[in-house]
Amino acid sequence: MKTGTATLPLHGGKAPAWLFSRMRLLAREITLAIVSEYGPEEMLRRLSDPAWFQAFGAVLGFDWHSSGVTTTVCGALKDGLRGLEHESGLLVAGGKGGVSRKTPGEIEAAAATGKLLIEPQGLVYASKMAAKVDSAGLQDGYQIYHHSFFFTRQGNWAVVQQGMNGQNRRARRYHWLSDTVTDYVVEPHQAITSQAPGVAVLNLVARESLPAQDVITQLSREPPDRITGRLNRLKHLSMPARHAVELQDIHPDNLKKIFLSTYERQAESFEVLLGLPGVGPKTIRALTLIAELVYDTPAGRNDPA
Repeated sequence: MKTGTATLPLHGGKAPAWLFSRMRLLAREITLAIVSEYGPEEMLRRLSDPAWFQAFGAVLGFDWHSSGVTTTVCGALKDGLRGLEHESGLLVAGGKGGVSRKTPGEIEAAAATGKLLIEPQGLVYASKMAAKVDSAGLQDGYQIYHHSFFFTRQGNWAVVQQGMNGQNRRARRYHWLSDTVTDYVVEPHQAITSQAPGVAVLNLVARESLPAQDVITQLSREPPDRITGRLNRLKHLSMPARHAVELQDIHPDNLKKIFLSTYERQAESFEVLLGLPGVGPKTIRALTLIAELVYDTPAGRNDPA
């Protein structure tokens, strides 16, 4: 089954309490029925399908074509399945805003209380990398603000996360499935669909970006003064209007500290570099700019949606 993204208009407010209480109960019963017939892995597969996820939200009663379906459905599942981990074989971590950052701790807590049959480190890594890829590895104009992590006691997982674009007032939903992820930084989304393409996209997880990944990783191992020196020199060039990396958004002095961190770490691969604490979109954009303009190694620019 293909996985991918859905682009939805932003609507304010939240689901009424009377509706959410019913959604929670119905989400629980539908999930238990699917698990009983096909196993918990099938529920993960269905959640990773954006069309099925949207239909699921409509069946639960949240029938607006808005960004709220993501946070509400994920919240209903998390509440509805709480305490039924052994019966359903499914656990849910994360959520919207600050709750999303608690995902690693929630996964580790599940392991500590015997709800997991494996060590939690692999699941924690999967959660962190999915968030890093969709915020820094793929820069499509959508800021991630929701991250839900669904997983089985055996270690299978799915991610449903959402980003917001303040300019076009739309949200984009990202779906991941462990069964189809063979490499976190090379085409991790098996398929992506969207009706609102991104603008000035930087797609470093496209297969065509593999050469750029290598150059960027090598650059991250250089002394920070050398990197910031190149950036300062590039600021004096006349850049083509088509360029997707905006020089005015990059301040070399502000990045020097993180470049020192990457230099000390000496990351052996782009995946390791992307996963380093503090390495975010601007760090990746700065290194991508040098890779393209100095070493003639461009990254992918096409929106994978």
